[in-house]
Amino acid sequence: MKDIFDYTLEELEAFLVEMGFKKYNASQIFDWIYKKNIFDFSLMSNISKSLKCFLNDNFCANLLKVSKVVRDEKSSKYLLELSDGNKIECVLLKHDYGNSLCVSSQVGCNMGCAFCESGRLKKVRDLSLSEMVLQIVTVEAEECIRIDSVVVMGIGEPFDNFEVLKRFISVITSPYGLEIGQRHITVSTCGLVPKIKEFASLNTQVNLAISLHAGSDEVRNKLMNINRVYPIKDVFDALDFYISKTNRRVTIEYILIDGINDSEKDALDLVSLVKGKLMYVNLIPYNETSNFTFKRSNEFKINKFYDILKKNGINVIIRKNIAGGINAACGQLRAKESA
Repeated sequence: MKDIFDYTLEELEAFLVEMGFKKYNASQIFDWIYKKNIFDFSLMSNISKSLKCFLNDNFCANLLKVSKVVRDEKSSKYLLELSDGNKIECVLLKHDYGNSLCVSSQVGCNMGCAFCESGRLKKVRDLSLSEMVLQIVTVEAEECIRIDSVVVMGIGEPFDNFEVLKRFISVITSPYGLEIGQRHITVSTCGLVPKIKEFASLNTQVNLAISLHAGSDEVRNKLMNINRVYPIKDVFDALDFYISKTNRRVTIEYILIDGINDSEKDALDLVSLVKGKLMYVNLIPYNETSNFTFKRSNEFKINKFYDILKKNGINVIIRKNIAGGINAACGQLRAKESA
């Protein structure tokens, strides 16, 4: 049985035509499942009886199983179970300007960042298109809301699942799909240089974020194994290419960890990398987890780091800790449930 959510519009059009149906039937089906939230093919009133029978015989349209939800006033963290029993997470953040969902791209992660719960759980497999899309559709159905923006920053390295990522963007931006604006989508990578360049060549308006977390190779090597393969210079060369190709601003994600990457020298190293470039820095106080000895930088160090960047003309913000109370760092809820 095929999953209807595993098809882009173009793929479904081609398949239906091959099966003897009309190309426009695909957009009708997309409209029912993504716009009207109707997942029962027999209720799709504007398609033929023969197509309904074909869909019922060949396709399923099931939401993901919700294993657990942890909520606070402005956020909800979902632990979702996949058909093979594996579990992933997504986090809903409710802002004044709309609803944002942070989605996962893999079961576990092979990047092995020293501070990250997802990396501790290791990669089991890539997510399919349906498993990525259904995180949004499931949360929308559970919460009776529409998701306005998406960040691919949950469990996994999105660029390590690049082909599915491209199809995911196609579905959620399609006028017949979820119709989320490209500029309301952000993809985060730890720095897979070839994929940064390939992503630039897609010519989308999707935002790019880089998990940097250090301004020197010496510090980044301790935190992120990927830096030994693609050191900082290679990453920033790829970012220069991305900016020249897209003219899109890049977000630099920087988690502040006490005594590791939060000194005045660390701040100045970061300034030397970012100054004069079409980039801005998102400073993130570390979300502590019981499985690591890392601690969050104190308020004095965070503010001093911010001030150094600001005085050097860097566009910088300190991320508000909206969902810290629900263990919103990647992999924390899944790790607790697996313990």
